[in-house]
Amino acid sequence: MGSSTSSARGVEVRRRLLAAAAELIPQLGWRGVSTRVVARRAGVAPGLVHYHFGSVPSLLRQTVVQVMGDVLAAVPPMLSEAESGDEALGRLLASFDDFDGTDPTSLLFVEAYLAATRDPQLRVELSRMLDEVRAAVAAWLDTRGTPAPAATAAVLVATLDGVMLHRALQPTMTPEEVAPVLRRLLGDPPSGTLGKGGEG
Repeated sequence: MGSSTSSARGVEVRRRLLAAAAELIPQLGWRGVSTRVVARRAGVAPGLVHYHFGSVPSLLRQTVVQVMGDVLAAVPPMLSEAESGDEALGRLLASFDDFDGTDPTSLLFVEAYLAATRDPQLRVELSRMLDEVRAAVAAWLDTRGTPAPAATAAVLVATLDGVMLHRALQPTMTPEEVAPVLRRLLGDPPSGTLGKGGEG
């Protein structure tokens, strides 16, 4: 009983530290998150940061991998559940409603990409996640007969990522503005304005 209680307590402490780090990275920046600050936000003793994660950089790496992994994991289902390329593109662009470039998740992406230029381990982790989503997009493009599906997937994923991050500086970069350009990239004929789920 004592062992299971201790294990459950450890899981909860880890969850709270990850959640606290996810809040603090966008607020303070990667280098602004210290042991004391994250422990205070999580409501735990500072020593537990190192006990559960070894170091603050390790905690930050695991945090961004978890958050970014959740965001990227939503892409393959959007593609596989769509009945047409236009609908799939509509779903992807509709998901931008949650990201205006200044929201916590967008800022976390920015901080993570910058940190990855200085942290080889983080760079490997982020590259692995991007490789996985690019592979899923390439497989979807291949089923549609898109030429050079792997190269097209790489450009498409990078474009969507860049649009999300640029919206902080250019709020006019809306899904309606981006959709026709992406259709040309995918070789689709022009169509009406995209709404949610590709309708419009």
